[in-house]
Amino acid sequence: MEHAIIAREPGGPEALDWVEWEVHDPDEGEVLVRHSAVGLNFIDTYFRSGLYPWPGEILIPGGEAAGVVEALGPGVEDLQVGDRVAYTTPNGACCTARVMPADRLVKLPDAVSDEVAASVMLKGLTAHYLIHDSYPATDGDTVLVHAAAGGVGLLLGQWLRAKGVRALGTAGGAEKCELACRHGYDLAIDYRARDFIDPVMEATEGLGVDAVYDSVGRDTWRGSLACLKKRGSFVNFGQSSGAIEGFEFADLAKGSFTATRPVLFDFIAATDELRARAGDLFGAIADSTLTPRVGQRWPLAHTAEAHRALEARETTGASVLIP
Repeated sequence: MEHAIIAREPGGPEALDWVEWEVHDPDEGEVLVRHSAVGLNFIDTYFRSGLYPWPGEILIPGGEAAGVVEALGPGVEDLQVGDRVAYTTPNGACCTARVMPADRLVKLPDAVSDEVAASVMLKGLTAHYLIHDSYPATDGDTVLVHAAAGGVGLLLGQWLRAKGVRALGTAGGAEKCELACRHGYDLAIDYRARDFIDPVMEATEGLGVDAVYDSVGRDTWRGSLACLKKRGSFVNFGQSSGAIEGFEFADLAKGSFTATRPVLFDFIAATDELRARAGDLFGAIADSTLTPRVGQRWPLAHTAEAHRALEARETTGASVLIP
């Protein structure tokens, strides 16, 4: 019998239970994956709390994982038993084993460990589409990244630096700001000690930034717009402080701004696009453009504890759950 973390109704971390869980044999086009590591992300808390709609009567949280193929369903030709694979999906990863559609899996190269893969599939692919599609940052740009010491933030800082982009970041506390500066940021602002708008404008000589990548939402969106240069881009891809409230379309007219609210799964819906982006991500890890940081590890059975730490802003970098 396998095990899984489930919630029977929306709530806080206490809603999560560790239970025995039955896994069926893979059907046409499916494979059975034995998990070796599961990633932890803020979006997991959105689903658990009921902020995002549940996929069914119960919830198994978890949006990214890595493991080994244990069984193949009929018609699967591009994977073999024993292959190391990883994936990202909105929910369902917090379990010891899982049946997955084969076309949602990517093979792992030797240069990428299971823990690193589980920590970067959602976060790394998010970083990829943000800086290549949502606002394609180019050499000479200056951008602002909120939550710069988080899992996505640390990857963004490194990738932006490699592209010749000057990255400014915000983080909570001196230790997190120092961590961000070690991962590509030219300046990291402690939002707990001061407002971030003035330091950003000082750092850009009053011009503002070309784009803001904002995963915080309610607490930062007004300041994000205030930091943009004319015709700048506001990219909101999360809401860790809560949903944006009070935004009006006319707010963009203050500087002919552009705003977008992208979601990862619209950028990896096609198998070829998923695997192409994953190839870019794994290549950047292999050539040391990116050095993913796994800051915390918990046993999978202790997922509730991990959720509490994440929501209390006690984590840095990525976190993984070990079955």
